[in-house]
Amino acid sequence: MTQTHTYPVVRLRPTAAAKAIRHGFPWVYDNEMVLDRRTKKLDPGAIAILEDAERAPIALVTVNPNSKIFARVLDREITANIDQSWMERRLQTALSLRMRLFDAPFYRLVHAEADGFPGVIVDRFDDVVVVQPNAAWADAMINELVAAIIAVTGVKTVIKNASGRARALEGLDDETVVMAGQMPDVAIPVPMNGAIYMADVAGGQKTGLFFDQRPNHEMAARVSKNARVLDVFSHVGGFSLAALAAGASSALAVDGSQAALDLAERGAAAMSASDRFSTRKGDAFDVLSALAEEGAQFDVVVCDPPAFASSKSALDAGLRAYERVARLAALLVAEGGILVLCSCSHAADLTKFRTACVRGIGRAGRQAALFHTGFAGPDHPLHPQLAESGYLKSLFFRL
Repeated sequence: MTQTHTYPVVRLRPTAAAKAIRHGFPWVYDNEMVLDRRTKKLDPGAIAILEDAERAPIALVTVNPNSKIFARVLDREITANIDQSWMERRLQTALSLRMRLFDAPFYRLVHAEADGFPGVIVDRFDDVVVVQPNAAWADAMINELVAAIIAVTGVKTVIKNASGRARALEGLDDETVVMAGQMPDVAIPVPMNGAIYMADVAGGQKTGLFFDQRPNHEMAARVSKNARVLDVFSHVGGFSLAALAAGASSALAVDGSQAALDLAERGAAAMSASDRFSTRKGDAFDVLSALAEEGAQFDVVVCDPPAFASSKSALDAGLRAYERVARLAALLVAEGGILVLCSCSHAADLTKFRTACVRGIGRAGRQAALFHTGFAGPDHPLHPQLAESGYLKSLFFRL
């Protein structure tokens, strides 16, 4: 490939782990860099050639002097042109995998580093795509990214969603805008696991729907036939609607957002399951405690909270919160019933999360058998060198 850009050079400190970068690790932290005056003045999102301490080129990177992740690897080929054509090639690779996995165009199309787009999330809802450019380079090249998405997928609408903690860490704005087409004025129906979900891509959480839980919804549905199901932190009814589709006798969805519960009710109606579905708005811990006081019992209880441990500094408090959820939820599970506990906190690894859950179940006076451990769906591939890309865990216990 012919190089048409003259990229600046950034350099690793002698003590930095150049070997890790050569072996595939995609990030360089600011304390690993030679941060001279010129390097610090590079624009956020600028593209540069990364060299080791001996001045040997390693990779083409994007830099952000405002972020602790100073550089993200874009390409091992330092003569690559990071342009729309480069993006189209990587998008085509990502799309080809999803088309082999799914028979309908509802999935995560790009899962950041694992699909070769550092810091970028792209979720597809038929002919609508929601992009989260959570790294400065993608924000700077958003027009090229949007054009590449349209060229590869043929979608009509592309929305830039600027919500979330990741953009703040990169020093980016929080303005959500329509980049192409028109913002849908109604929620988009999404068929998954026999259920119908209503995705609010305009004002919902994240991109409007959580595709990552798809296989865990399916597993929960398998054990929910003729069951009384409780779905806590339900969002738009992820687990409860899948359970109803599989023949659950009833499902109660609990969430702090009335807007999310309204969408869940619309999904149940679209499935002709409204008569078996109910909702309860409130703080999850309060509702769990209230249900116990009411003597409520369920055959399947699912708790899928937000990230209680979103960083290493929040890990201890997060693990205590997961333990509390497990204790309160276990009290509501009927004898021989199923308890499903989930975590989307990458800082809480599987072992720590499982330990917290087992401790909570024990504090509730229950005995448990762990019969299934679930992870994110195949449209959320893992970057082998980046533990953060394997954030989702779901534990299935029989009590």
